Amino acid sequence: MQDYMNTKGRIFDIQKFSIHDGPGVRTIIFLKGCVLRCRWCCNPESQSYEIQQMETAGKVKTVGRDVTVKEVMDEVMKDRVYYKLSNGGITLSGGESLCQPEFALGLLRAAKDYGINTAIESTACAPMETVRTLLPYLDTYLMDIKHTDPEKHKAFTGRDNKQILENAKMLAKEANKLIIRVPVIPTFNDTKEEIGGIAKFVSEIMPHGEIHLLPYHRLGMDKYKGLGREYTLSHIEPPSDAHMEELLQVVKSYGLKGQIGG
Repeated sequence: MQDYMNTKGRIFDIQKFSIHDGPGVRTIIFLKGCVLRCRWCCNPESQSYEIQQMETAGKVKTVGRDVTVKEVMDEVMKDRVYYKLSNGGITLSGGESLCQPEFALGLLRAAKDYGINTAIESTACAPMETVRTLLPYLDTYLMDIKHTDPEKHKAFTGRDNKQILENAKMLAKEANKLIIRVPVIPTFNDTKEEIGGIAKFVSEIMPHGEIHLLPYHRLGMDKYKGLGREYTLSHIEPPSDAHMEELLQVVKSYGLKGQIGG
């Protein structure tokens, strides 16, 4: 057995039979820990690396467990037939998988050893040297770009976007396949001008590239209460279908491929 199969990491969920976050039927592995604190985050239990207690549906559950690459892959391999039939595979998500780079690398290497398609959903908010270690084992990079303005990015996520945008420039050149994903959040980035700014940036680094617009939702709101935290966007309504279509046309006006949803 390869040594990296014993690499340990911390996850909080494994979601099977997903048809989002990459091609085909996928297994999503959610890693603990994130450097951002996005106000709209639908997985607030992912932000802290610490193992936590969260109340959900009137019951308290433990969020987070330590596992090895082998233990995760043993679970993944149970659904290998579905990956083959659909050209699916695994997707690393979180949190931010790059907060556990050795574990993320081990999972991707193991998947490629088994002939399984790989993807990661990430902001690339880490040193580019760290990001590069994953690229040889990564089929698709689903990269979140939330805003082009550094101050507004910091106000809503806790950090500016300088490193993210610089890494996006490099990933446009080096990733096997790069898809930009934009969570569309009212009061943050849902104007035509703001989406246009992201589309302009993407068109400059990746002509004929691809952007997925992900409409804001409040599905994770109850988790904040379960963690004893305040959800500060409870007053925000999801964008209408008509508005999302308008924003999609802005994306396409820059010569980019686009879609609503991931």
